Amino acid sequence: MLELQHISYTVEDERGKKDILKDVNLVLDDRFIAFTGPNGGGKSTLAKVIAGIITPTEGRILFDGEDITNLSITERANKGISYAFQQPVRFKGLTVRDLINIAAGKNMKISDACAYLSEVGMCARDYINREVNASLSGGELKRIEIATILARATKLSIFDEPEAGIDLWSFSNLIKVFENMYEKTQGNILIISHQERILNIADKIVVIADGQVQNVGAKADVLPKLLAAESCKVLTEKL
Repeated sequence: MLELQHISYTVEDERGKKDILKDVNLVLDDRFIAFTGPNGGGKSTLAKVIAGIITPTEGRILFDGEDITNLSITERANKGISYAFQQPVRFKGLTVRDLINIAAGKNMKISDACAYLSEVGMCARDYINREVNASLSGGELKRIEIATILARATKLSIFDEPEAGIDLWSFSNLIKVFENMYEKTQGNILIISHQERILNIADKIVVIADGQVQNVGAKADVLPKLLAAESCKVLTEKL
């Protein structure tokens, strides 16, 4: 279980201070959790605070009852938190097989490493020995990154817009990956997304805007309101 207590994050530049997150309080213990809301509202920042990429200005983060607020990203990874970036990182000199082995924390049989690539819709023999560099497209990197999260099998897996860049790979296959991941790890999955089909698999939806939690609840309660608001917005724009 993840608990966020009074999380705030403030940055300062030449124009002064700006509050990116404002007193966020959340308890996240559902199987699938979705963060959604307008661009720039604080979704990715809050996810990075959870992963340890960003340190909050104020507040505490509890993971399975332990205060992890001051732990580094590496320490949190060792506690069982994974993070998949919206734009995956390239690793010159590392092969796909190397990356999966590092994620799994052991040297795997090539057949086992290939199995993770197959789960994300990739022909393993075409990718297993390729270098994770600029020769790979954004969509290929995204799928490889998801494969590494599968190999880690952590308690909490965070995905920042996992559908981005996956052009030829259907949403239905992506959803199956998340469902299979839960069945194998019994861990929690946190997804940042605007896509209705992604939101539709969530047990809990958290709407974040202007650095605050605007709404939180079960999918059955929150999603219809989001869809109704979006329909009104589209109608207004047409008028």
